[in-house]
Amino acid sequence: MRLPLFSGSRLAAACGAAAIALAACGGGGGGSDAGTGTLRMALTDAPACGYDAVNVTIERVRVHQSSSAGENDAGWSDVVVTPKQRVDLLSLTNGVLEELGQTLLPAGRYTQMRLVLAPNGNNAPFANSVVPSGGSEVALTTPSGQQSGLKFNVGIEVGANQIADVVLDFDACKSIVPRGSSGQYNLKPVIAVTPRVIDVGRIEGYVDPSIAATTMVSAQAGGESVKATPPDAVTGKFVLYPVPVGSYALVLTNPARATATVTGVPVVAAAAPTIVGAASAPLLPPAAASAPRAVAGTVTPPAAAPVRALQTVASTPSPTQIEVAWTAANALDGTFSLALPVAAPVWAPYAAAPATITFGADNTATGLYKLQAESGGVTKEQAIDAKVVVPPVLFIFP
Repeated sequence: MRLPLFSGSRLAAACGAAAIALAACGGGGGGSDAGTGTLRMALTDAPACGYDAVNVTIERVRVHQSSSAGENDAGWSDVVVTPKQRVDLLSLTNGVLEELGQTLLPAGRYTQMRLVLAPNGNNAPFANSVVPSGGSEVALTTPSGQQSGLKFNVGIEVGANQIADVVLDFDACKSIVPRGSSGQYNLKPVIAVTPRVIDVGRIEGYVDPSIAATTMVSAQAGGESVKATPPDAVTGKFVLYPVPVGSYALVLTNPARATATVTGVPVVAAAAPTIVGAASAPLLPPAAASAPRAVAGTVTPPAAAPVRALQTVASTPSPTQIEVAWTAANALDGTFSLALPVAAPVWAPYAAAPATITFGADNTATGLYKLQAESGGVTKEQAIDAKVVVPPVLFIFP
């Protein structure tokens, strides 16, 4: 059954993307059936580190009401993308969305989703690939993507005669894992499913244009990045969307600047965004007195384990933990490296625009980090002091 086309234009920029038609099979039904709802999806991305392009080609999206259902079990609803659309995830930042479309399916709660990717050919351009910064296109290895699909757990409520509107937030930076020194890469997807329209809002603002090209902006909660983007390289404007309703720390990282945090940034479900740093008073963290400290180590046994650096800022009324850097250990040898600011982090409480955000330094946190690695469902931590040379960090897992 062919469904009406959904607008394929990207919402935050006039990118002129082609429309994507979706056809449903195996789980659809008549639109007037009281037991049928509509699932509508869009795709977005957090910024990627070290890549000029990250391309994926989605053939179909499969959803199931059981998180343990196998690929051949009954009850799947398949959303087939026709024609297939090759998307550069790095073009989907700063509030940009790629509309995937919508389909009918039985009402209920869906707890498993699989993205089935198109197979790569023998020559570039490949269906799924990365372009390392300054390098050439390399095919992505997606061992399960073409067969059973890239699996992840979700919690999507599809009500009868209602539309469930969600965004698939594909974090390209955390999803690309190098395979040793082979020059090859694995796709290990990190995807969040965020409801849109209901109970989400957006954060907008400006960083000083002089640092925009090398700055990353993220909304964080409890030391976890919820949404991140690079600002516009010319104007410094940034848009974080969609962001679930709540209170966040807005974190700015830049290799030549102190890490800056604006605490207590409110996000409300409203048409008007939360503005942090007006165009007339853009955010500008102080310059760092020294270059970042290189910190390296190994995860053993070797695994494509996520490794991140956390820092606690002595903000008031309570300290704020933030994620300053993130990387994935090499899939073959377990090695990793991070560049961590040595300068004291700075922070300021949220003030509604057009008020100027004035940062103050937390000298007690200078160079102090907690490195955290996760492998096989186990998380381990080590404290380091980046003010001095840091010996190689070893994470040993069972």
